[in-house]
Amino acid sequence: MPLLFALLLLPLLAAASPPPVTVLTIDGPVTPAVADYTARGLKRAAESGSGLVVLKMDTPGGLDTAMRDIVKAILASKVPVATFVSPGGARAASAGTYILYASHIAAMAPGTNLGAATPVQIGITGPASEPSAPSAPGGKNAEPSKDKATPSGTMTEKQIHDAAAYLRSLAQLRGRNADWAEKAVREAASLPAEEALALNVVDVVVPDVRSLLKKVQGRRVAAGGAALTLDVAGAEIVAFDPDWRERLLSVLASPSLALVLMMLGIYGLLFEFSNPGYMLPGVVGGICLLLALYAFQMLPISYTGLGLILLGIAFLVAEVFVPTSGALAIGGILAFVFGAVILIDTDVPGYGIPLALIVTLAAVSGLFVLLIVGMAVKARQRKVVSGQEELVGCDGEVMTGFTGEGWAQVHGETWRVRSALPLLQGQHVRVTRVDGLTLEVEPKSVEVKGSVP
Repeated sequence: MPLLFALLLLPLLAAASPPPVTVLTIDGPVTPAVADYTARGLKRAAESGSGLVVLKMDTPGGLDTAMRDIVKAILASKVPVATFVSPGGARAASAGTYILYASHIAAMAPGTNLGAATPVQIGITGPASEPSAPSAPGGKNAEPSKDKATPSGTMTEKQIHDAAAYLRSLAQLRGRNADWAEKAVREAASLPAEEALALNVVDVVVPDVRSLLKKVQGRRVAAGGAALTLDVAGAEIVAFDPDWRERLLSVLASPSLALVLMMLGIYGLLFEFSNPGYMLPGVVGGICLLLALYAFQMLPISYTGLGLILLGIAFLVAEVFVPTSGALAIGGILAFVFGAVILIDTDVPGYGIPLALIVTLAAVSGLFVLLIVGMAVKARQRKVVSGQEELVGCDGEVMTGFTGEGWAQVHGETWRVRSALPLLQGQHVRVTRVDGLTLEVEPKSVEVKGSVP
């Protein structure tokens, strides 16, 4: 009887337990790989019946396209999303602010901050005005400053207006402070956690995920076109980590690594073309070059910068074939450095290429290319060691005396030879030209071992 009673209670206990909570983690710049991971995590949460997705975030910003993909995934999610800026010391800067505003619940841990959502910070090019000195926070309905300098250029103004309207629309959708959202775009304003809570920028400030679940218990949100009441206080927390593919894509999205891979690819192919037959440099170079191209298509690269890098390498190669007392070599190194500096077309923190790496690659590129091309030039200048051309300059011995044409031993082989002077049997000759299967020769000495017939 007790066993039967327990079996009858199992469905009731299962129904009483809240659905699990899925935790995703964004730690670093917002890249296409991060967008893919977030979209896949939201889909997995919906399939597993999760009651809430907690998106733990610590980001300096990221790419505009990747950020908008994440926002679209959150807005389309059937499972409510709580973006949690955590742990203490984390930030939701630039693109992170847009993701936070788009979420059903915006949460921050003590000691965190958000803001600085000026368009140039999310990969939109163009000069922006300098942000003003920090001022005391205004009220919920405080008007954004009108005294800011207008960014130069019509395109930049359009980008800022578009970004401000985008973030303001997200704020209005979630019932948060839309005026401060616009201020974060136009003035690059930032807020710490407690002030963000006071200004209705975020919903809760809690130290950890478990506290967040208790805080939002019973809250009503709209997700997937339906009104839901959160029941997550005692829910099981399930972490959804990036798989190997997303980790690989995140690594490849590093601008510094992409530049190094591109140079390794060029080095490998150049070495293989200069010294055919080694195979390994060509195989490794081809793989590195393809990986670099894949990384570049994920990054906001400047094609002018990429063109300057390739032009610099071409100048370095040309210096060997067309000596210019170093002019082409210097121009090649300068073109490479300038190209690498402007290669990544964004000011997102973490996406710049360190100057030390650029200078090192420029020096190594110059030395490597000069070395490899120099080896190729020396190889072309070597004496031919195979084929008929190798016979020119070789010595031979006349088999029978003749005038005009006869026979001689050259390289242990019997050749028909032609000479402008009479030659004697046993006389040593030198090959001057190859004419088909006949060698033109000249006497090396007047040594005589026989007679002319």
